[in-house]
Amino acid sequence: MGKDSASILPQAIYSVARVGDIDRAAMDAGISGYVLMKRAARAALVEAVERFPEARRWQIICGGGNNAGDGYVLARIAAEQDIAVSVLSLVSPDSLAGDAATAYEDFLAMDGHVAPWQGELDREANLLVDSLLGSGLVRAVEGTFADAVKAMNEHSAPVCALDIPTGINGDSGAVMGVAVRARLTVTFVGLKGGLFLGEGADHVGELRFADLDIPAECRAGIGADLRRINSTLLRQALPPRARDAHKGDFGHVLLVGGGPAMSGAIGLAGEAALRAGAGRVSIVTHPSHAANITAGRAELMCHGIENPQDLDRLLADASVVALGPGLGRSDWAVGLFEALVDCPLPLVLDADALNLLAGRQQRRQDWILTPHPGEAARLLGATSAVIQADRRAALEKLAARYGGNIVLKGAGTLISAGNDPAWLCTAGNPGMAAAGMGDVLTGIIAALWAQGLSQVAAAALGVEIHARAGDAAALSGERGMLASDLFQELRACVNP
Repeated sequence: MGKDSASILPQAIYSVARVGDIDRAAMDAGISGYVLMKRAARAALVEAVERFPEARRWQIICGGGNNAGDGYVLARIAAEQDIAVSVLSLVSPDSLAGDAATAYEDFLAMDGHVAPWQGELDREANLLVDSLLGSGLVRAVEGTFADAVKAMNEHSAPVCALDIPTGINGDSGAVMGVAVRARLTVTFVGLKGGLFLGEGADHVGELRFADLDIPAECRAGIGADLRRINSTLLRQALPPRARDAHKGDFGHVLLVGGGPAMSGAIGLAGEAALRAGAGRVSIVTHPSHAANITAGRAELMCHGIENPQDLDRLLADASVVALGPGLGRSDWAVGLFEALVDCPLPLVLDADALNLLAGRQQRRQDWILTPHPGEAARLLGATSAVIQADRRAALEKLAARYGGNIVLKGAGTLISAGNDPAWLCTAGNPGMAAAGMGDVLTGIIAALWAQGLSQVAAAALGVEIHARAGDAAALSGERGMLASDLFQELRACVNP
């Protein structure tokens, strides 16, 4: 298998069950399970050698089932490459069946040796391979398996996980008791949601994918559960502008927020909307600081208003309304919220607008809600822990209750897409866990929607652009990054 086919991540992300369906379809098409196992091991060998070229003493830790089979094949072919390989097994190889048993027997046939797990790893190993448990894990890792996971995490050598790190739920990304922290994960057949969601993303390390040369027809009819946002989508949605374009072609965003003493958030959202390409951006804020916002960014048209009735003339000229950054929950804020939550224009809600929405039952299709886990919890009457334990389920509940498109923010932001599979953003970094980042996102989404992108495209691509700008800003370091650091990166991101 060529390097390119093993490393490029596809768009589709499947449930563990549907990956199993693809496996079975491949075998029905005449590709034996053992052939697939050998292809998986070969892909893992290529990736591990490239990622850790100095590692020439490997220890492979095997459990049972086909994940162990992958490990035994890998042990055999690594040894053929003059890599010093030792194998530990937590499950008696005599209990293996099917392809896994064949893999073990082939390893023995080339004078391979398997030692039983006795509580210790090879201290001199400079690469560990996690071949304990695969993506079908349904209960907590306990006993000797938990001991082995802890030993791998405490060892000085990096870990390469086969298919998914042991202990990570393949669908939700939840840690099932304890989980391996891999430096490299090579996953097979199809991407699984647990590689990106929940705590999974923090255990995968560098992710590589091998499709095992399974024909496309074996995937036909097997629907994806999630879809990754990629560069192709950005280029299609944001082509070069016409030479005779003018600002009226790119929409007018009306941003509403910034209660007393809270001008920063709405200012960030306003500049983000400009940087993301909106033709015009107006801000409605509290009169006490309207002049300060304009002084900070002269291109913003800022209006200080006391009464919601003053919104009418501004709404008449707007394309999209975004409500929430720095809004607060004062009487002034509630008045604006009540005036706008039923307005006939497309609406983006963030921050305190979401907290005010949580107190009422309302549903509409032409809005985008952008909650972080805490706001999502308030919208659903749950806790942040419940939201994070199953982010996909939370997204579905939010979409069912409130309609429109939901942007569930966090590591692995999810965007609902109606009856289509939800979008997943795999860009972004921990440096973006900083004040004001959500306000910047609100401005970007509103700007894209005002420029004529569809509602779901504005939500999904707004998230991707925001994350890519964050990644560009983080090249000089994640810690200490500011939301405003994204502004200088946005121009490149919205001109793919």
